[in-house]
Amino acid sequence: MNRLRLALLAVGGAGLAALLVAACLDLPGFGGRSHPYGTRAVHASLTRHTANTIASVNFDQRAHDTLGEMTILFAAVLGCVVLLRQARDEHRAQPRPAEVARPVRRYTLIALPVALVTGLYVIAHGQLSPGGGFQGGVVAATALHLLYLGADYRALERVRPLAVFEASDAVAVSSYLVLGIAGLLAGTAFLANTLLPYGTFNTLSSGGTVPLLNAAIGMEVASAVVVLLANFLDQAVEIEEEHGS
Repeated sequence: MNRLRLALLAVGGAGLAALLVAACLDLPGFGGRSHPYGTRAVHASLTRHTANTIASVNFDQRAHDTLGEMTILFAAVLGCVVLLRQARDEHRAQPRPAEVARPVRRYTLIALPVALVTGLYVIAHGQLSPGGGFQGGVVAATALHLLYLGADYRALERVRPLAVFEASDAVAVSSYLVLGIAGLLAGTAFLANTLLPYGTFNTLSSGGTVPLLNAAIGMEVASAVVVLLANFLDQAVEIEEEHGS
């Protein structure tokens, strides 16, 4: 059985290596002026009034791929929640209040609202400037955890109702799918950017469905990261075995 597995691995690896070599041989010269994919991507982005070409690629031209990436994140967080759930031989112990140095507390609590607003700004302007739902969602989620560094775990729990973030994660994933299905109901294609007017170039309302899909991703990423970190922190801070810590 092991030899069969190694043989299959060798055949698959050789095939993949051959495809990669063939693809590399057909690449345009480094620094050349021929960039057919980039030219088409920029043209499609400008046609649909999306200033950030990367956002146009992620939420318009390759919106199906982004759906797959979002599904991977959702499944990964769901798997961690199942694996890290409280077992029968475990119990929750109240964490002791942490002693935080005044400079750390002061600067952390100042940085928290700044980081949170920055994350929301990056999400809201995803179709206009570098960033978007993925990046802004991570910034917004980690901003909340500055409260853990600046105060203690109980303070973080008070501003982080886990059930709300679990529900918002599911709502965000569903919203992305609903926007795709709306395209089918409108007589076009799944996730086609044809539902809304493209608006005025370089404004918040531009890009058609790109801002909505970007916002759904931002909400999903932020909620998923909060839920993921919550389960790891629970294991590290609160959950203990019945016969020893």
